[in-house]
Amino acid sequence: MKLDTIDKKLLELLQNDAKQTTKALSLQLNLSKTAVYERIRKLEKEGVIKGYTALLDKKKIDKAFAVFCHVRLTQHTKEHVVGFENDVIRLEEVLECYHVSGDYDYILKVNVADMQAYRNFMTSKLTSLKHIGSTHSIFMIEEVKNTTVVEL
Repeated sequence: MKLDTIDKKLLELLQNDAKQTTKALSLQLNLSKTAVYERIRKLEKEGVIKGYTALLDKKKIDKAFAVFCHVRLTQHTKEHVVGFENDVIRLEEVLECYHVSGDYDYILKVNVADMQAYRNFMTSKLTSLKHIGSTHSIFMIEEVKNTTVVEL
């Protein structure tokens, strides 16, 4: 799907505040409410807009301890890769998982309450998964930038 300048502006507005009404968006875009509604539906149908979500303050929900955990698998067979990925998807502490190149095979972003909660996660959940050869944890000191806005 080719995005025109109006689509890009609409996406920018929605990324900054997805709760805006169609009327508010139409005023900012100089379009009718119907035209905005149709554009949003088209962007959703084409998969450009994958969904809507609420961003939570992790400190207020006791999940502010962030860890980036590097994982190395024992082997790189399809069975090991698919098995690990299926297992890690089910771990609620893991917010993000990336298959990467380099010294490690995966980088996980884990959010828990504190160091003890991370230790419990590591010993009872992550290291019990099959095919993990080694892990390396990096603890976040301060979040300098965290955005969900993709520049178009």
